[in-house]
Amino acid sequence: MDAELKPGLYIIPTPIGNLKDITLRALEYLKACDVIYCEDTRVSNKLLQVYGIKKTLLTYHEHNASTARNQIIEKLQQGAKICLVSDAGMPLISDPGYKLIREIQIKGFYYTALPGACAAISGLCLSGMPTNQFFFAGFFDSKTTKKFQEIPSTLIFYESARRLLKTLNLMSSVFNDRQVSIVREISKIYEESIHGSFEEVIDNFSKRSSILGEIIIVLGPPAEKEISFKDIQTQIQMLLENHSIKDISSILSRTHKISKKQVYDLALKVKDA
Repeated sequence: MDAELKPGLYIIPTPIGNLKDITLRALEYLKACDVIYCEDTRVSNKLLQVYGIKKTLLTYHEHNASTARNQIIEKLQQGAKICLVSDAGMPLISDPGYKLIREIQIKGFYYTALPGACAAISGLCLSGMPTNQFFFAGFFDSKTTKKFQEIPSTLIFYESARRLLKTLNLMSSVFNDRQVSIVREISKIYEESIHGSFEEVIDNFSKRSSILGEIIIVLGPPAEKEISFKDIQTQIQMLLENHSIKDISSILSRTHKISKKQVYDLALKVKDA
């Protein structure tokens, strides 16, 4: 049964590799809408042709975002039912779009996002890295690398195949206390996840005649640093005169760049000694 859409914007995730990874609801909405805005009409046409959908396709990407945004708002004012898709995965994730959503919110138009494929989340699951806390940093930018250095959780980056080795070598000097996983060609025939130290992963890809496909780089959390009881025992003893163990944990965790729990446990040992 075809969906009956009310006027508004529908954010539709599309497959990141295997064209079967599209939901029945997404197909219904694509069939029922008035117009589809996409990154590249050639890419979106391939998907629509597979499922026998014929719709007007208009572009919305980083080079025409301002103009296209005005067009979309105008169509919504006229009561249009609009679907927004990206070339692959969830629209707005490392794609333009949040300004459009902000404007829609301000003007009070209806909008919703369907659940579906997202390369960052699939890459995280395939990486084998901790998933309880993670930070998605978008496409890798060497100018901003160091600001992620102190984030204590798993880090996720997008990267192109042609820049992979250069990026890994740069990352190895900044994130040398982390494990790395390269997830490639998600949901496709040659899907793989290569993980280990930077040295091991760089060696693996350096031996290949070519590197192809969509790349997700996942870095594990920083390795826990060993605490030497003797190194900070004196500092704890001095601080115990005027500070609580909780305060000491905060002070020395910043000083030594170790977790508060590690300092807390060590302070308890010193106090009870």
